Amino acid sequence: MQDAAAGSIAGSGRPRYAYLGPPGTFTEAALHQVASPDTADFLPRGDVVAAVDAVRTGDADFAVVPIENSVEGGVSATLDTLAAGGGLVVVGEALVPISFVLAALPGTRLSDVRRISTHPHAWAQCRRSVAALTPGAVHVPATSTAAAAARLAEVAAERAGVHEAAEALGFDAVLVAPHSARSYGLEVLAADVGDNPSAVTRFVVVGRPGRIPPRTGADKTTLMVQLPDNEAGALLTMLEQFATRGVNLSRIESRPIGDELGRYAFSIDAEGHLEDERVAATLMGLHRVCPLVLFLGSYPRADGARTQVHRGTSDAEFAAARGWVEGLRGDGAPA
Repeated sequence: MQDAAAGSIAGSGRPRYAYLGPPGTFTEAALHQVASPDTADFLPRGDVVAAVDAVRTGDADFAVVPIENSVEGGVSATLDTLAAGGGLVVVGEALVPISFVLAALPGTRLSDVRRISTHPHAWAQCRRSVAALTPGAVHVPATSTAAAAARLAEVAAERAGVHEAAEALGFDAVLVAPHSARSYGLEVLAADVGDNPSAVTRFVVVGRPGRIPPRTGADKTTLMVQLPDNEAGALLTMLEQFATRGVNLSRIESRPIGDELGRYAFSIDAEGHLEDERVAATLMGLHRVCPLVLFLGSYPRADGARTQVHRGTSDAEFAAARGWVEGLRGDGAPA
């Protein structure tokens, strides 16, 4: 994964990775799976859009951002930012198990907590647990889980007491990763706060178009596809392009195009690589029947699960079928 990303950089300087910061986020944990701070520069950004735009403007070589959570589904900010403006592709992914703690300044009691700051996706994953721990507590949105922790620690250093700091901030506690609580000197009031102990977030590494990471046999291809307007069966026609060629979808979700009500595009992860005959044929089929097909990259799966190739859809079978047709064109005699 790290080699695939580094290989797509033009030049010999240290690769620069923008990510959803500040330090201590789950995104930073994903970044550590991709690159090392000993050999790359880590550039924290305040939100997903800023991290991705850093690649577009040339301020970073790559961005690492969340794209999907096993509990809450797709991260709309990432999906929409990748689709808007083009010029970017996914070159890799990372999976991070998600575990939250409820943390606050030392001296805070659980009974004192009435306002909790964290990222909206984190709050959604902890609602039931938080309601049991602190009945009536309200959510104060933050740009990331670590941003809330960083702000709490920063204001605490400027204020004389816990209550004064909380009043100045507008919240009493934060939902963060365990390592983030330690980093910012916070006291853990409750551990394992998440509603789903098996929660996992998927992160993607985004770069500028260039050499596509080589096919591994355990790959994904990400697309954004628009459907024709006012055409009955358009969704079925689009899905048939995948089904008839044996390409499985690991994720599909609709996103508003934004120009008017009722117009949607589909963000899709398909199993396979652009170099696979069945995937290439699917893209050609989509290009024929859909007004817009945006290719957003082919890259290795983080879990290493190899793609199941069904009978009649292997590269060899596509090549044999093509050769048969070419034989018919050549002399008119079936092979």
